[in-house]
This record gives sequence, structure tokens and C-alpha cells, in this order.
Amino acid sequence: MSQDWIAAFGMVLSATFVVLASLVLLSGWQSRRQAQPGSLFKQDAPATVFLFHGECLLDATPDARALLSDGDESRAWSRLLARLGPMFPGLGPVLDSLPRTGQMMIASAPDVVPPVLLRGEHLTGLTRLTLIDSAAEQRQGVADSAAVAALQQEVQAQRTVLARAPVVMWREAAAGEVIWANHAYLIRAVELLPGNEDLSWPLPRLFDDARDAAGRSTRIKLQMQGGAEWFDLIRVPLGDEVLCYALAANTAVQAETALREFMQTLTKTFADLPIGLAIFDRARLLQLFNPALADLTALAPDFLISRPTLSAVLDAMRAKAMIPEPKDYRSWRKQLTRLEEEASMGLFEETWSLPGGQTYRVIGRPHPNGALAFMFEDISHEMTRTRRYRADLELGQSVIDAVDEAVAVFSQGGQLVMSNTTYAQLWNHDPAVLLSDAGIGSLCAWWRDHSAPTLLWDDATDFVTQLGDRTAWDGEVRLLDGRLVSCRFRPLTGGATLITFRPRVAEAVGAVLEPVMSKGMRA
Repeated sequence: MSQDWIAAFGMVLSATFVVLASLVLLSGWQSRRQAQPGSLFKQDAPATVFLFHGECLLDATPDARALLSDGDESRAWSRLLARLGPMFPGLGPVLDSLPRTGQMMIASAPDVVPPVLLRGEHLTGLTRLTLIDSAAEQRQGVADSAAVAALQQEVQAQRTVLARAPVVMWREAAAGEVIWANHAYLIRAVELLPGNEDLSWPLPRLFDDARDAAGRSTRIKLQMQGGAEWFDLIRVPLGDEVLCYALAANTAVQAETALREFMQTLTKTFADLPIGLAIFDRARLLQLFNPALADLTALAPDFLISRPTLSAVLDAMRAKAMIPEPKDYRSWRKQLTRLEEEASMGLFEETWSLPGGQTYRVIGRPHPNGALAFMFEDISHEMTRTRRYRADLELGQSVIDAVDEAVAVFSQGGQLVMSNTTYAQLWNHDPAVLLSDAGIGSLCAWWRDHSAPTLLWDDATDFVTQLGDRTAWDGEVRLLDGRLVSCRFRPLTGGATLITFRPRVAEAVGAVLEPVMSKGMRA
């Protein structure tokens, strides 16, 4: 019986201990759950105090935290210096010396209203900064005026920035009324007011809600008294309101106008050029061409407007027989590659003789940014004139070669321009081989060396180089072989001179036989 009581008592005692232990654990868990990270400063503390360890913020009062923007607390020191630096001149050097001095006190700038003091203390590696107003200690229970002054200073700085901003800014309500504007907006609003009317509230709207079909803001013109002003409108929704910015675009409009006028002038110039012009970009797509290109290449304007590649243009020209026909297509394709490479280096220039009888001069030149420009010029008439001129020269040469007399024609400057084969046989040299050295001076020297002494060659030199009217004259010289040569000097048009040489065969033979016959008679 006693054992049963002992067992029952043990069970009750065990249950009691379990309950008590559970209550203790539950109480500890609840106390830990309700524990919050504490602060060294009271939540309703009116002071503005910062506590730093180095540059890391350890703690601060609510008003002090209001001065700091959200961010990493390890960089709170630099953010605080950026905020307080404009209020306290020379703050940086004073704070740098704080670990040595232990304490410091600095007053705010004269333009800070109300004036504020900044007190600093450094102890055992911690830095405590406190903003103090001159009457703060007498107004306990009121918000810290140091924090208010700092915020007012920031607001004043922002207002100054907005007021002096050259950008036109304003804010519109949901219905479109202007509820705020900066000085740039107000200046233009005053200028556009009628004569005796003053600026009043609500402010007038300077810009209409100009947008394109996609809802994007567009460029708009504001007609001022001093002339038109162009602006790019930017609208930024902000809840039910809209922030509006008008960026000056006068310079951009002037540049675009100048570029447009230049392109129109350039287009008109290109349109009047008889030379076909084709400009290809870096990707070898046709970007610009003139009407002459379509006329010279026989390519349809629709095809050129579609911006074909360089290879496509040349393929189309080949299909219309507007390029020299190659022996095989593969070599022609390789030639296209060489054409592009040489044109990119500024070396390409060829003359194309087309199957239709035309002759084109094709020039390729590099342009900035990897572009290429090709010029096609029809030189068929020029080539025809050149061929005709060459044919006339050949015909004239054949004519004087058929003449029995030796002929030499000199230009106004005394340069030999033409001679015949009879001349080469008579004087035993062909001056046409070295026309650059065949002047009247060098030829007279040659004639003098191969003839008897005479002053005729000096007269010949003077006659050829004489300017103005000249009179034809004749003369005779005797060659070293005894032949007597009749020389005739005739002026030609343009200051040219014709000189002919005709050997007198009978007198030359008589001159040779006369000594022989006299010798026989004496014998």
C-alpha cells in the first residue's frame, strides 16, 4: 500500500517539474521574441546626434537619421560630410584633427538661418557629432532646429538650382493646369503676356501637348518676340501629375536646317552632273546616286532606290552589256573583288570599252568610314576625237613621207613636231626618235656639222624663233659630200615654220666631175 502512495507521489512530482520547466522555457522564448534591437538614444530624443566608429555609423537619433539618405551605414560618414559641408566651411580639416584635439566646435555659415553649431567629441575610438541651435536648449519638447535648419538649407539649395536652371521646367495637374514652374518658364510666360496684363495664377500654358502617334513627345516651336525658339518636350508621369521639361533645340534645328540645305544643294549639283555618281557605304550598299548614273548604266531608278549592293549593281550592268564582257564569269567575279579592293585604296581607274561602242572612264575613290564612291564618265566623244586626231596625224605623216623633198616642221617655240623619211635619209638621222631633244638649236648644230661653213643656219634659227609677221625666203647650202641643197623657209599659221630641203643633183654631179675633167686636160 505504501509503495503505491510513493509511486503516485513520484508521478505527481515529475509532472509538476515538467510543467514548471515548460513554463520557464515558454517565458524565455517570449522574452526573446519581444526583444528589439535597442538604441543608445531615445526614440523621441529632440537632439541631432551621430555616433561613429571611424567612418561607420553606430547609432543616431531619429532627426539625425533624417539628414542621411538611405544607404550603407559604412559610408554614412561621406554622406554626412556631403550634407554638412556647405553649411560649415572648413568642416573637413576640423574633423580630421578631431582625434588629436578630442573636442571641437564650429559655427555654420552666415547664410544659414537660424545659425547652427556643430560640436564634436572623440573618445576611445568613437566620434560623437551633435548639431546645436543657439536657443535649442531653451525650447525643449520642440523639434530640433538644427535638423530643421539643415533641411531648410537643402531645400533652399534645391530651389536655387531649379531657379537658375536654363532648362524650362513645369508641373501639370491631372487636368493639365500648370501648378508649378521655374524661372525660365516664368520669364517666357511674362514675355508672351499682352501689353498691360500681369502674370497671375493659374500660370498660362506655353506649350501644347504635342505628341506623336506613339505617345512620345515631339519638337515644338515657341514664337517669342525676339524670334522663334525650338524645344524638345519631355513629359514624365508622376502619379496624377506630370513633370514637363523643355530642352532648348535651337542649335539642333539650325544644324539640321543647314544640313538639309546642304544636302539639297548637293543633290541639285549631283543631278546636273553629266558624270554618273554612286556612293556605297561600309556594307557596300548603294546610299546615294544621281540621275546620270541611271542614264549611263541603263539601270532602272526603282532598282537603284532599293539600295542594292555593289555586286548586284555590277551584275545588273553586266546583264545589260554595260561593262566589258569577260572571257569567263569566274575571272569577272575575281575582277570585281580586285575592283573593290583597289577602290578602297584609291587606286582604281579604268577605261571600259563596251560592246555597244561606248567608252566609259570608271574611277573608284575611298570615302570616310569605309565608304566607296564610283564615278562613271562617258568619254566616247573624247575617244572618237582622239582616234580621229591620231588618224589625221598618221595621214599627215603618210602624206609628207610621200613628198620628194625633205620636210621639217617646227612649232612656235622652235620644237620639231614633224619630219619625213626623205629628211632622215638626207641628213642621216631621224629626229623623231628623240623629239624632246629635237629643237631648232640642236638640229642647226647637226646641219652645221654636216655642211660647208655658212651663216644660213644662224638665219634659220632666228627665223624659226621670231615672233610676229615673217616673210618666206630661200637659201642654199653644200653638204660635205658635195651636194648642193636648196633650202626653203616658210611661215605657217600659229607661229609654226616649214623648212624643206631639195638636193640639186645636176650641179652636185658637175661639181664632182669638174676637177676630174680639168686634171685630164692638163695631162
